[in-house]
Amino acid sequence: MANSQHPQQKKDNEPKMPKFNLNWIYFIIIFALGIMLYQGNSNPGSFDKEVSYSEIKNYITNGYTKELIVDKSDGVVRIVILPEKIRKVYQKGVDDVGKKPTVSARYPSADKVEDFIVQTGYQGKVTYEEHNSFWRSVLTSLLPLLLFFGLWFLIMRRMGGMGGGGGIFNVGKSKAKEYDKENGPQVTFKDVAGQEGAKQEVQEIVEFLKNPGKYTELGGKIPKGALLVGPPGTGKTLLAKAVAGEAGVPFFSMSGSDFVEMFVGVGASRVRDLFEKAKAKAPSIVFIDEIDAIGRARSNKTSFGGNDERESTLNQLLTEMDGFGTNSGVIILAATNRVDVLDAALLRAGRFDRQIHVDLPDLPERIAIFNVHLKPLKLEKGLDIDLLARQTPGFSGADIANVCNEAALIAARHDHESVTKQDFLDAVDRIVGGLERKTKVMTQEEKKSIALHEAGHASVSWLLEYANPLIKVTIVPRGQALGAAWYLPEERSIVTQEQMLDEICATLGGRAAEELFTGHISSGAMNDLEKVTKRAYGMVAYMGMSAKLPNLCYYNTQESFVKPYSDTTARLIDEEVQRIISEQYERAKQLLSKYAEQHNMLAELLCEKEVIFAKDVEDIFGPRPWRSRAEVLLTEQPQAKDNEDKKGEN
Repeated sequence: MANSQHPQQKKDNEPKMPKFNLNWIYFIIIFALGIMLYQGNSNPGSFDKEVSYSEIKNYITNGYTKELIVDKSDGVVRIVILPEKIRKVYQKGVDDVGKKPTVSARYPSADKVEDFIVQTGYQGKVTYEEHNSFWRSVLTSLLPLLLFFGLWFLIMRRMGGMGGGGGIFNVGKSKAKEYDKENGPQVTFKDVAGQEGAKQEVQEIVEFLKNPGKYTELGGKIPKGALLVGPPGTGKTLLAKAVAGEAGVPFFSMSGSDFVEMFVGVGASRVRDLFEKAKAKAPSIVFIDEIDAIGRARSNKTSFGGNDERESTLNQLLTEMDGFGTNSGVIILAATNRVDVLDAALLRAGRFDRQIHVDLPDLPERIAIFNVHLKPLKLEKGLDIDLLARQTPGFSGADIANVCNEAALIAARHDHESVTKQDFLDAVDRIVGGLERKTKVMTQEEKKSIALHEAGHASVSWLLEYANPLIKVTIVPRGQALGAAWYLPEERSIVTQEQMLDEICATLGGRAAEELFTGHISSGAMNDLEKVTKRAYGMVAYMGMSAKLPNLCYYNTQESFVKPYSDTTARLIDEEVQRIISEQYERAKQLLSKYAEQHNMLAELLCEKEVIFAKDVEDIFGPRPWRSRAEVLLTEQPQAKDNEDKKGEN
């Protein structure tokens, strides 16, 4: 058809009407009240001149008026000026001031006005008025109430808006976000790398909802809940998003802190509302992130305020998790990294039937995570992803994503055409050690002392069997550290006492080198001392690795303020910790004394190059007889950074 138009074009051609805004109503009301107040106080139809009370008495005495009006409501006396006296009073003609011009003044009291009239023998007309402005009276009486209720309305509206909209009446409603097939997160299990065991258990939950008969026809019961437990950044929330993307059923997501507000009883009300919505759309999934915000262990002591509110919210959650039927089709997922503080009633079977551990990824899982995050990057050919995964022990999935992003930023900063291996190594150094402070000025003596300290770490760790393999050593200041040594910890499921002692000895190698080769000690070993003290205390108090306190563990999961041991035992713990650290410190000094020549060569090389790698240490000390595959890869990698950094420094 010739006259047909696209609907969007028609919409664009229509005249745009102003959007409705509640502020316009407020403005109109205030404007109308102002007009009414003005009209109530005005004196229409005349020209009025305000003077002092003494002046108006002079006008009356001199015969300027024959009409006097006393307004008792406002405390004003007003006289009407005679036509022949108008020019003397106003300096204007009759046409300029109107037919009935007046002069007004505030009087002290009505009695004094009457006394003055009697004394002067005034014979004119005297009128007493006593009137009230209706609108002004209404406004005066109602304005405080209007202001109070207006302020209350705004506060409640703001709080109601934070509660999910609808004002104060919806403050007890759940703030959970609902997802389904159409508007759900575009994340599937293919986007979750690593965590194969956790993915398998979570996939089972999706299968429960898609095909419940498969699991119930033999008499089994579908689990009610699963708790995702693991350190921060390991992918607990990402797994929940993958469940939402894969399940194809309504998915309600809410944070633990969203249940608690300043009003008493709001948390319990929101829990009830959340489960009512979930049961109405069953089969469905409820996901509570950071459940430790409301699920902390309840205390047997009397508590007030926020603790009572949190406990009532937890009690309601416990009731709801036991309140619906086993096969109602509502499954609860929750995530936390503080499972040790959760209430025992929350963790029992029948509520959270499964605890899915989402641990830090091991080497194969880190390779898979790198493959996911490297897809959008433009990489150099032949990039060794296995080496990158070995360089990032203990990194979570979030840390690896940060490494990839930081490497791309570093490559762009150096105008590289692609992201190189050195960019990734620099990114790891940047995240672990901090930004290089090349402008930090150090004296030659300080530089030598730092080199001896870091060479002590490198030498002792190279000579000990169970110490972590060395990656590189630097004396370039990074973050708050003046020097640093990077190691590649072996991924062990259990750690023996000998391995712990070797790590303590290697950590004390820096302080031992300072004392041996400079004759004094410095504050640079504070971080090392903190680490070895915590490790030695854990060995004695928690792991039972002590001669005087064998096979005893004083670890208390209830966060009680009462020590689980006596003062005599505390003294023994202190003595054993001191003994372990002293023995390993003497051991480090003996090793450095035996290999003093090699240590000094390493320190001189470090002063010269500022950064040395595992291959440099191997050239001085020789290969370690117990080298692992990871150490072989480390000694074969390039020893220096890109030449572009050196050119930039020159």
